[in-house]
Amino acid sequence: MTETTPHQATDETTADPAADIASLINLIGGGVTVQTLHAVAALHIPDHLAAGARTAGEVADREGCDERAVYRLMRAAASLGVLSHEGGGRFGLTGRGQLLRTGVPGSLRSLLLVQAGQAHWQSLGLLPEAVRRGTSQTKSVLGSDIFDYLARPENVDQARLFAEAMGEISEAVTKGAAAAVDTDGVSSVLDVGGADGHFVLALLETAPALRGGVLDLPHAVDGAVREAERRGLTDRFSAVAGDFFSEVPAADLYLLKTVLHDWDDERCLTILGNCRAAAPAGGRALVVETVVGEIGKPDFATMSDMATLAITGGVERDLDEFGVLFAATGWRLGRTYPVGGGYFGLELEAV
Repeated sequence: MTETTPHQATDETTADPAADIASLINLIGGGVTVQTLHAVAALHIPDHLAAGARTAGEVADREGCDERAVYRLMRAAASLGVLSHEGGGRFGLTGRGQLLRTGVPGSLRSLLLVQAGQAHWQSLGLLPEAVRRGTSQTKSVLGSDIFDYLARPENVDQARLFAEAMGEISEAVTKGAAAAVDTDGVSSVLDVGGADGHFVLALLETAPALRGGVLDLPHAVDGAVREAERRGLTDRFSAVAGDFFSEVPAADLYLLKTVLHDWDDERCLTILGNCRAAAPAGGRALVVETVVGEIGKPDFATMSDMATLAITGGVERDLDEFGVLFAATGWRLGRTYPVGGGYFGLELEAV
């Protein structure tokens, strides 16, 4: 790789000042983009258009909103490719818009509502201070870390929405991960921090001999029980209310999907160490996370890293950083492979 001096970098970035200005303005406007999508989802506009194109007036009547403001919102959503303009003031849904409907396969509505909602949004606003101090400043706006905040009885609706959002992420990556992971010789699977249990339940559906469970905080496991009932898998499923920082039940295979990125290195060592201590000889684990790639390339993982820094105090890692955590807790990294949605499966073997 050729070295680039600071002067060379400056010359390259100012080669087209007008383009740089336009590009940076678009980046600065990213917050407005997110909140525009937030309004579209919160006002159920994709649901109102599910049966076909409608005018802003028709949508405003259904939702009880100001007609002109709804028109302006729908016009902005069309510029983002979420809605289509059908002429005559009528708007329809694009493929992106379909993904913001309520309760449809592949929906990302709950994820959007969580990311743009008050708790996450306030925390992201404190990113400069999080960088100064090296950890999340969520406590200063929520009174506690994000997980304790969601565990409060008064925030039950937000906790349910968060669980739904995690389920939506699961749907985006679980199919690929479940198809790729080798369950030969495995009789028991534990989804550590698995919320609604979408990952382990997908494995149970494909492997009738498996028994599986979810370990998560008490307010989260009820959703896993309901999901197992919905899928008709209660006879092979168990939900364990517990804390993976304290103890992890024994299993042949541990699933850790989008868990490690929520925590700093010290607490990741505790989670991985507890899994290793409970694993039998020949035990295995599958970690599903984003993996930071080459510096300077467009990378979803680096943006997610900023979100975890601001909101949970966690870290998105590259393969070398993961390898340090695994080796320190008695795990050996084996196969790595993409599972979809920008996520990777990292297979671990107990040593």
